[in-house]
Amino acid sequence: MAEGSGSSRLLYRVAHAYYEENLTQAAIADRFGISRIRVSRLLTKARNDGIVRISIVTPEESQSSLERALESGFGLDEAVVSRNAGTRYESIVQEIGRVAADYVSRVLANGQVVGLSWGNSLLATVNALQWTSLPDCRAVQLLGGLGLPESDIHGAELVRRLAQRLSCRPRHIQAPGIVPDRAVRDALLSDPQVADTLELGRNADIALVGIGAMGPHSVLRSTNSILREDERRALEESGVVGDVALRFFSKDGAPVTTDFSERTIGITLEDLKRIPRRVGIAGGAEKVAAIRAALSAGYVNVLITDITTATELAHGVPG
Repeated sequence: MAEGSGSSRLLYRVAHAYYEENLTQAAIADRFGISRIRVSRLLTKARNDGIVRISIVTPEESQSSLERALESGFGLDEAVVSRNAGTRYESIVQEIGRVAADYVSRVLANGQVVGLSWGNSLLATVNALQWTSLPDCRAVQLLGGLGLPESDIHGAELVRRLAQRLSCRPRHIQAPGIVPDRAVRDALLSDPQVADTLELGRNADIALVGIGAMGPHSVLRSTNSILREDERRALEESGVVGDVALRFFSKDGAPVTTDFSERTIGITLEDLKRIPRRVGIAGGAEKVAAIRAALSAGYVNVLITDITTATELAHGVPG
């Protein structure tokens, strides 16, 4: 039933009671002797007629417009942009990790499987996570071990730390990330423990991954035990701009087949794209091209980055 002119006073009184006095709809119905359904209709009419105008006040440090630009430009489910952390790569990584930890705490539910790749951004994320109790979760490696096993950024160490903070069980890949040849890879992939762990990773609910680049801060360049200088140059010459979990891609996001393709123990890019929530945690000027390529190809559908990187990405959104 339409509200006539005689109801304008009631319309105002109901709106005032709800928005200014913070009364419930049930309390308003009792006060004015009307039904709760009519209260709801009056409140809707108050908004439609402009009697009530609701505005959202953006926090001072919010980057919501930049986040929306990235979400619409790259088809992301969500973009989270950290505050300005300066230009030092170490500071950027720590700030991104703090924001990523808040995000993980918000979306992670007990019983879910969380897959991790490796790298500095993930280390900062795991270290920033608050200790909680999600005993039915599983933390699983998505890529075999890279670098020294005692290294903080080693995949097994990251999974161990994450499992500790979640009070859940870890699942490790008992194999290196890069092996000498395809025959060794195939032998390891036939091992029941390795195969089962990789299958668990492929069926993860959430993947937390770094986005690698060939720049000076790349963890692939930090030690020759992972990637020699001649191998790095060969990758760049083949058109590689970045990687996710040691799966390399070009500037348009297309996978690049390299010598490493048949020597890597870990999920593939196609495996990754089937995981429902794929969270890329990366920032810094040297990673802009790699992040853009990963977003364009859909390897991640959630991005957590810094404001400078986000601004660069937003200036070159597709279309």
